[in-house]
Amino acid sequence: MKSFGLIGHPLEHSFSKKYFENKFEKENLDCSFSNFDLENLNNLDEIISENIDLQGFTITYPYKNEIIKHLDFIDENAKEIGAVNVVKIDSDRKLHGFNSDYIGFQGLLEDAIQDRKIGRALILGTGGASKAVSFVLKNKNIDLQFVTRNIRLENQISYSELKNDGFHDNELIINATPVGMHPNANNCLDLPFETLNSTNILIDLIYNPEETVFLKKGKLQGTKIYNGLKMLYLQADTAWKIWNRK
Repeated sequence: MKSFGLIGHPLEHSFSKKYFENKFEKENLDCSFSNFDLENLNNLDEIISENIDLQGFTITYPYKNEIIKHLDFIDENAKEIGAVNVVKIDSDRKLHGFNSDYIGFQGLLEDAIQDRKIGRALILGTGGASKAVSFVLKNKNIDLQFVTRNIRLENQISYSELKNDGFHDNELIINATPVGMHPNANNCLDLPFETLNSTNILIDLIYNPEETVFLKKGKLQGTKIYNGLKMLYLQADTAWKIWNRK
């Protein structure tokens, strides 16, 4: 039996295990899927050596950046993005890192903007998911700016600055933080929602709950809203293809 898994912390919000187990049952595949809820990556080598049938795993919050130093090889796109969310284990037990988030977000973004020309976008957060988002936006020549609690780069602003100034001409706003994710579904970033209108598009990479407080508050202002469920399916399908490459 081939086995696969998910590494992150916490994992009670994740749909991946159910998604892949349903896939294995539907397609009559002799495979299993396990959640590895790790408070750190110190035991990663032990998990790989103890699970000899493990062929690969996905990486979720908060380890998409940290996993890189544990890899033997990294795909060029993942290297450019600076984050990995898929790892394939080869026959020599070497770890190969990839990023399928950008493929998932690319599909989600196409649904959200369709043929519309987007000039400016705001990305809330600077973690691993935000790196995949910025990779896609840059490839589409969309100007972008990050919103973060700790400003380190020129194209970053603070949440207090955003709160004071409003969303202005940022047509697209993407939440790439875990704020509002189950089980803390009542949480929401302190944002100037009153400055939104029907010309804005809000995307939340969170898929559980399907409609976060962030999206609800945007909808009240007449914005178009999209959650991360399509991104989840697309990145999971891509992960499966990566794991099964010869």
